[in-house]
Amino acid sequence: MFLRRRHKDDAQTAEPAESPASVEAAESLWHTEAEQTAPAESAPAGSSTSNAAASVSEVVDDLTPGDLSAGLERSRGGFMSRLRGALRAGPSGADWDTVEELLIAGDIGGELAMEVVERARARKDEPSAEAAVRAELATRLLPGEPDWRPRSAAPGQPAVVLMVGVNGTGKTTTIGKLAHLYRHEGESVLLAAADTFRAAAIDQLRVWADRSGSQFVAHAPGADPSAVIFDALDAAVARRIDVVIADTAGRLHTKSNLMEELAKMRRVIDKRLPGARPEVLFVLDATTGQNGLAQAKVFHETTGLTGIVLTKLDSTAKGGIVFAIEDSLGVPVRFVGVGEKLGDLLPFDPDAFIEALFA
Repeated sequence: MFLRRRHKDDAQTAEPAESPASVEAAESLWHTEAEQTAPAESAPAGSSTSNAAASVSEVVDDLTPGDLSAGLERSRGGFMSRLRGALRAGPSGADWDTVEELLIAGDIGGELAMEVVERARARKDEPSAEAAVRAELATRLLPGEPDWRPRSAAPGQPAVVLMVGVNGTGKTTTIGKLAHLYRHEGESVLLAAADTFRAAAIDQLRVWADRSGSQFVAHAPGADPSAVIFDALDAAVARRIDVVIADTAGRLHTKSNLMEELAKMRRVIDKRLPGARPEVLFVLDATTGQNGLAQAKVFHETTGLTGIVLTKLDSTAKGGIVFAIEDSLGVPVRFVGVGEKLGDLLPFDPDAFIEALFA
C-alpha cells in the first residue's frame, strides 16, 4: 500500500496497492513518471491506527519554543550540583579526584573525564577551578551551526533525512516533531514509512503525517524498506517536495543484516538522486547514557552518521552525555528534546547548552 496526503487541498489519494517487492523491481520503474491510483487498503490485521492516534495525541500540539534551561533542571540539580560543590571544596581548592568521579557519573565517560581534569588543572587563564572545567568542557563541543538544515543536492530534488536508531528512543515521535518544525517554516514534507517490520510504526507515522500536513508514503507491512524509499523519492521529485524524512526499523546494533539494509537504502538514494548526500540522524535516548553512545558508535561505523538527535534530555540528571557524544564520534548534536510538546525539540546551540548547564 502506498498512501499520500496532499496538504494543500487535504485530498487523500492512494498509490499502487502492489508495490515493488524489492529494490531490483523498483529500479525497473525509475523511468516511469506516470502515477497510478487504486483504492486505499484498510489497516492490516493486528495493527491499530486508532491506538497510534491515541499515542500521538498524548503530545500537546504546541509549537511554542521549549526552554533549554528548564529542560536541564534535573542535570543541574544532579551531577552538576555536586560537581560545582567539589570545585569549591575549600581553602585547599578543588577536590580534583571527586571532580573526575562526578564527571564520570554524569555520563561524560572515564577517558574524557581524566582529560578534562588534567587540562583544567593546568590552565592558568581562568579565575577559578569551575571556570577552568567549564572552558575545557566547552572545547569538547563542536562549533554550532545555527542555520543548519538538510540540503538538496540539486534544484528540483528534495533534501533527504534518514532517521535511525533502536526502538524506544522516541524516533517516530521525533520525526513528527521535525515534520511540524519544517512545515511551520513553510517547507513541504513527505514522510516515508520505511519501518515495515511493525504495522504499528506505519500507523503512527501516518497519524503524524496527518497532524503535520505532510504527505505520506507507505507499503504493506513486511515489504522491502528500500522499495519504500524509492517510491518516496520518486513521489517527492514529481511533487517538488522540499524535505523527505524516512523512518527506519528500530534496529538493535547487533543485527548485522538490518544494518546492511540501511546501506542498501543509501544505495537506492544514490541511484535515484545522483549526488545526493542524505542526512543520517541517529536518535539517542539521553537516559541510556554510555549504552546509547555504544550503539551510536556502531551505527556510525556502518552508516556514517551526520548528526545526533538527543531525546529525553529533560528526563536525565546526567546531561554530560552531550560532551561524550561529540567528543567520541565527532558528529554534531543537531537537536535536543527537552519535553513532550512539539516545540520542545530544539536546534542544539553549544553555547546556550553550556550556559544553561552552569546556570
